[in-house]
Amino acid sequence: MPQLIEKDACDLLDADHVAVKHLFVEYARLATAGDPGGERQAYATKICSELTVHAQIEEEIFYPALRKAIDAPELLDEAEAEHQEAKDMIAQIEAMAGPDAAMDDLVAKLAAAIEHHVKEERTQLFPKARSAAGLDLDALGAQLRQRQQELEAEMAA
Repeated sequence: MPQLIEKDACDLLDADHVAVKHLFVEYARLATAGDPGGERQAYATKICSELTVHAQIEEEIFYPALRKAIDAPELLDEAEAEHQEAKDMIAQIEAMAGPDAAMDDLVAKLAAAIEHHVKEERTQLFPKARSAAGLDLDALGAQLRQRQQELEAEMAA
């Protein structure tokens, strides 16, 4: 995910959303073009790893902070359920032998699920987070960045 210095939690998470959207678009382009260079597998792997790290930092840091700061347990429960749905699809993609029509369909399904999740975060959770009294989004952003870097380093090792 992109390294963003001096971004609050919502901006950091939204930058992740934009970055993964670009990966989905490139995967779809390659799938449509017949992937002459054999790059689809690399994009699928990158999508899965980026989403795995993103979901983990949200679940470990962002959602617990929101649960304490805002009164919207149903929104957070839904977000966590959407994460589980994405994790299930990620596991299926990672278990596939290689890029084929079935992987293309599953990546497209994951892209649609993520697009829905991002829309809800942008329109419902982020505004509530920004207006929550006592929630330091800058400090939360720093925590998210640090944990994101730790997880990315673990995955690269």
